[in-house]
Amino acid sequence: MRRWARAGGIPAGPVPVQLRFDTGLAGDEYVTRELWRSAALAHCPLHPEGGCGFARHGLYERKTPSGTFIARWYCPRGHCTFSLLPDHLAARFPGTLAEIERLLEAADTRTASLQACADALRPDPVSLPSATRWLRRRLDAVRPLLSLAVTLLGLAPAAAQGVAALRAHLNLQAMRLCVLERLRALLQPHLPVLARPVGFGHRRCRGAERDQAFQQWMGPD
Repeated sequence: MRRWARAGGIPAGPVPVQLRFDTGLAGDEYVTRELWRSAALAHCPLHPEGGCGFARHGLYERKTPSGTFIARWYCPRGHCTFSLLPDHLAARFPGTLAEIERLLEAADTRTASLQACADALRPDPVSLPSATRWLRRRLDAVRPLLSLAVTLLGLAPAAAQGVAALRAHLNLQAMRLCVLERLRALLQPHLPVLARPVGFGHRRCRGAERDQAFQQWMGPD
């Protein structure tokens, strides 16, 4: 559902309710060191001048990885909550960017059909149509994003051929760093409009969803 912010009761349009949290650490350390406790926002994204009552608004838990919490803030004037998402977590998808990247690499290198890949890659037992939809959602989200990233970063067109090609062009082979995590850092200025799972841009609303909800959904990400 599309989320809107309000300023003084007047709709102010869609705003990014998720923001990047650059921890500089591996994903598992986020949980073991409980880094959500040290997360901080210097000012309200809607009212950088202050005076809106912006304050910390507790935590919410991600189902995966286990034990992961996200820090959240609330702007009373804008009637909107904001959260800091660490770089290793996928936006608007469960799990991590590394997990999605592994799926993409596996699908790119397998010669079998998409259905066969989905049947092999889905971690929990579900029907084959469900597994295929699960995999296709992730592939359809990431593949166009890779092509867009290549254009934004001014890389050679060959870098858009897949995760392995992009990793080579970004010189990430030696350390086996997660390409999607690196893209979130490199494309930080564009994150508010880039699509999930790397960016925080809003999904397009359909007719029935337009102008309905103003408050950010308060449940798990």
